[in-house]
Amino acid sequence: MGAMVFNVAFDCGNAYELASFWSRVVGHPMDARDLPGDSTASIALPNGLHLYFAEVPERQNGTAGGPAAKNPVHLCLQPDTRRDDEVARYLGLGATLLHDRREPDGSGWVVFADPEGNEFCVLRSARERAETSATG
Repeated sequence: MGAMVFNVAFDCGNAYELASFWSRVVGHPMDARDLPGDSTASIALPNGLHLYFAEVPERQNGTAGGPAAKNPVHLCLQPDTRRDDEVARYLGLGATLLHDRREPDGSGWVVFADPEGNEFCVLRSARERAETSATG
């Protein structure tokens, strides 16, 4: 017996706005039924995983447990393009750079916060990892 992970849930202050941000990050649309002002929103990814956004009181208006609190789970994204290109793209989408863990040899990652303070990071692409392995 086992279970498949169906979704990653984000507690948030504004479900539609946060889902819109993540839709641009992952390059997949929000559910067509999601509208501004809805208390939930979702994005179905091609691999069957869903990103689910639900408004909760403690994430609204920066109250206790809100964006300033460290979240215990974050997404690690592996792009299909160069990591550094994605770093620039995420900054352009409104992400905040929290920690730059890139190393001179090309390894490492970059940690961001989305507009509500949820942390996520971008790793090297599979191609970049293979190129580094082949040369080192």
